Amino acid sequence: MRARLPLRLFVSHTAVAVVGALVAYLTVRLLAPHLFDQRMGMMNGHMPGVGPATGAQVHAAFQTALNTALLVGVLAGVAAAGVLAAFATRRLLRPLDAVRTATRRIAGGRYDVDVPLPSEPELAALATDVNTLGHTLADTETRRTRLLGDVAHEMRTPLTALDGYVEGLIDGVFTASPDTLASLSEELRRLHRLADDLSGLSRAEEQRLDLHLVDADLSDLARRAAARLAPQFDDAHLTLVVDADTVVPVRADPDRITQVLTNLLGNALLATPADGTVTISARGSGSLGEVVVTDTGVGLAAEDVERVFERFYRAPGQPRRSSGSGVGLTIARGIARAHGGDVTASSPGRGQGARFTLVLPLRPPP
Repeated sequence: MRARLPLRLFVSHTAVAVVGALVAYLTVRLLAPHLFDQRMGMMNGHMPGVGPATGAQVHAAFQTALNTALLVGVLAGVAAAGVLAAFATRRLLRPLDAVRTATRRIAGGRYDVDVPLPSEPELAALATDVNTLGHTLADTETRRTRLLGDVAHEMRTPLTALDGYVEGLIDGVFTASPDTLASLSEELRRLHRLADDLSGLSRAEEQRLDLHLVDADLSDLARRAAARLAPQFDDAHLTLVVDADTVVPVRADPDRITQVLTNLLGNALLATPADGTVTISARGSGSLGEVVVTDTGVGLAAEDVERVFERFYRAPGQPRRSSGSGVGLTIARGIARAHGGDVTASSPGRGQGARFTLVLPLRPPP
């Protein structure tokens, strides 16, 4: 296992100091005696015109030799330490330069970054985070582009119908009968519903939902949502089972939570064939309260369990009794997360039903 970066920096700095000190010591140790012997030789008459050395001259010779050796030794130690420090710095800055290059590419809108992972764990974690950021932004950009296309597609159908009706009225193909006007009104309602859903989606994803939190009972909200949709379940020949007798105290916006529960029940209604069963249950578990909506409908494939929460995504092969805008689950999850909870999905597989769970924090006791 490699040493962590703080330890490696400490070791490298210590190594620089030790190498510098060792080079200085060896230089002084090897150079000072030679310089001293040379000075003493000069003072003891080994050179023409120079007599025997006195005590003061010996002291001066020793000091001169020592100073010269120290100067040379310190310069050599600094040079050696500088070379080692430059090597260590280069090893540290190389991965940081790669990260800087990647962040500049990301800032310029190019998200296809792939920073090599250095050997240092901390720098490797930083490079991994930058790579993850680039991939996430690339995915976000792809989803944004797909969102624009999906919105255009969702608007094209009612606009095309409206355009056909209006041209037919102008050309006299249609008359302004109540049925024709009702069809026009239906297409306009579809556009209005799409605009409302997009507005709610924007507020949910930007965490700008207006929440009016009060003390509420999650079980009571589940029972009310089930009662509101009971006639539609009867018309579709479905059995709606409500298991919400235990009080589940939460701090929530009742209207928003009812919107989430209505969406979950409505999706179960659309996905379950006649004579099927949809069950809604509420209970508390630890510090969390949850409402579970289970159906015996078409189910979800493993790859669709998370994708159903994407904007405008529709699981393939699912029958639809009516056409929604495709952002209901996205908004539902945004509302739940704004409350500090979440909405999750699970399914054994296609044709085996699905299970959607709303989780909210329980209200702390007074």
